[in-house]
Amino acid sequence: DVEFVFEVMGSAGEGIDAVDLGDALRALNLNPTLALIEKMGGTKKRNEKKIKMDEFLPIYSQVKKEKEQGCYEDFIECLKLYDKEENGTMMLAELQHALLALGESLDDEQVETLFADCMDPEDDEGFIPYSPFLARMCDRPDML
Repeated sequence: DVEFVFEVMGSAGEGIDAVDLGDALRALNLNPTLALIEKMGGTKKRNEKKIKMDEFLPIYSQVKKEKEQGCYEDFIECLKLYDKEENGTMMLAELQHALLALGESLDDEQVETLFADCMDPEDDEGFIPYSPFLARMCDRPDML
């Protein structure tokens, strides 16, 4: 897995660009925060730094041990706070607001892509079922 991701994202001998560190870790089913990526050597600009395989492996191991990674069950508990009817749905607008404004917020384009890839259509009243959305987002087909 690690070698494959490294081959796809990097180049032989040079390694991966440090700006892609977070994407490489996420491709390996990890969920590092932006702060953790920066702490591990990720950069905000391309071509500032390269990370070779022998540097990446300890980063991967350390991030894998991190406790601050959310999982499907954690996210379900968070979205239940928006489920006023307690029926597994929430307002799409509330989810969009949360993704754009809270925590490590996303930008409009990232939210649109996420919704296009993972979201069921909203109903006539603007509600969406959040469990299938999270199952797709967290790559948990067993929860669909």
